[in-house]
Amino acid sequence: LIFFLLSLFTLWFFRDPERYFETKNNKVLSAADGKICFIGEDTAPIETNINQKMKKVSIFMNVFNVHVNRSPISGKIEKIIYKNGKFFNASLDKASEYNERNSIIINNNHEKIIVVQIAGLIARRILSFVSENDTLVMGERIGLIRFGSRVDIYLPLSYQIKIKENDIVFAGQTIIAER
Repeated sequence: LIFFLLSLFTLWFFRDPERYFETKNNKVLSAADGKICFIGEDTAPIETNINQKMKKVSIFMNVFNVHVNRSPISGKIEKIIYKNGKFFNASLDKASEYNERNSIIINNNHEKIIVVQIAGLIARRILSFVSENDTLVMGERIGLIRFGSRVDIYLPLSYQIKIKENDIVFAGQTIIAER
């Protein structure tokens, strides 16, 4: 019975529902399912070599959320930077700096948007479905983080945030910002 229940939970955990959205070039979709745990300004991650202030939206995914991540915009992947790190609770501020993470820089010919997949306390693997120079369509699957984790999205300061902290968002469906 225990193995049956664990098998059911595993199948349920790795679910990947289809998501439908309207394509709008000036919109930014959520890259993850979860709860908005931070909105504010921050410097882009150091490993990206983009040394500027950007708007940052952090989405915490608990073990009950869908963990497939999606591209928030259409564009070309300029660079993917994987960084080893620790495994602090992903809801903590220090997770952005110290935890294992995968930074994806997407260029849509107007600006760069950064999606950072962050492993959490339980999560030990970040699986990437994309490679550098791939061209993405808004809402396309870009990867998976196993178990509780977080996704940070860095946007140029010109974007207007359309959500607020503690909102529940859905990858490839919820509009989080617009230009």
